[in-house]
Amino acid sequence: MQRDVGSLPLAPALRARLLAAGFQTVEELLETGPCGLSKELGISKEEALEALQVVRQECHGGAARTAGGSGATRKCTALELLEEEQAQGFIITFCSALDTILGGGVQLTKITEICGAPGVGKTQLCMQLAVDVQIPECFGGVAGEAVFIDTEGSFMVDRVADIAAACVQHCRLIAEAHQEEDHRKALETFSLESILSHIYYFRCRDYTELLAQVYLLPDFLSEHSKVRLVVIDGIAFPFRHDFEDLSLRTRLLNGLAQQLIIIANDHKSAVVLTNQMTTRIGQSQSTLVPALGESWGHAATVRLIFHWDNTQRLATLYKSPSQKESTIRYHITSHGFRDVQPPAVTQNAEDTEMNPRKRPRREEEK
Repeated sequence: MQRDVGSLPLAPALRARLLAAGFQTVEELLETGPCGLSKELGISKEEALEALQVVRQECHGGAARTAGGSGATRKCTALELLEEEQAQGFIITFCSALDTILGGGVQLTKITEICGAPGVGKTQLCMQLAVDVQIPECFGGVAGEAVFIDTEGSFMVDRVADIAAACVQHCRLIAEAHQEEDHRKALETFSLESILSHIYYFRCRDYTELLAQVYLLPDFLSEHSKVRLVVIDGIAFPFRHDFEDLSLRTRLLNGLAQQLIIIANDHKSAVVLTNQMTTRIGQSQSTLVPALGESWGHAATVRLIFHWDNTQRLATLYKSPSQKESTIRYHITSHGFRDVQPPAVTQNAEDTEMNPRKRPRREEEK
């Protein structure tokens, strides 16, 4: 971090301002933050954020080069990559159909984007994942913690408490059925209070706060090494208003995507984003597509699109490097995100005639 500010790949005028303001090292610059830097240099918050993005990317690039010795990038074989991929865990969703099309659940070290109209269940799944990431390893979980960044004010702690209580009860039923010692020990600390105390909540009201929070997140994750899930509920909301310069918006979003990729890889965490839908006007018809444009579509490794079919909720796996495109049904219950249960079989007249407790009627008796 003791790199000289004058050596950073910034515009000469900006470097001169930094030096004139008394900034000597990168560490001093990063400690100031975007708001402080904006005031110190007399520049806009957007320009300050863009400068800090460049600085952080340079720091990560320098660290990677140092770790790799004389080589600029880490070298590995395809076999090593495959072994690393197979060793990564999954966060289950409590919807087995969704877990199946995802290949086991929401994968660590990957960015998963959930797109859909309001009310279709995007936030419900995010809250479910914030609970499920804490399931102990003996129950098939990853025993992690969660960061929840909320841009729309959709986080409902009462709802999270209901989901957490249902999850704890589910694990208790498993422990009672198997009677194993590790299950019993895990349940001593896996409780409603424990789950709620390990979801770290941040409320960001505009894109400046969101970008600042994401760029400060690596330091927070270094102090909370058990975090295995980062949720940004409403990635599009802060960027769809008050942006006259669309090229600036694109640059900020690209920098944000790069930072999220670094967070997912460096901290072995799953990054889950929710995105709104917008209308694309065509020559003959209009269609609903994820917001923020086509360039943003490359940011996520996995993209799910939630939609309605009359009153039925559907989830389509639209983009995945390893799984085929599939559509499944899901249900939002009082316990959380769940599979759609098959309808109960009703007893009809034919069933009554086949009832083994009754004597079948013969043809001559009819």
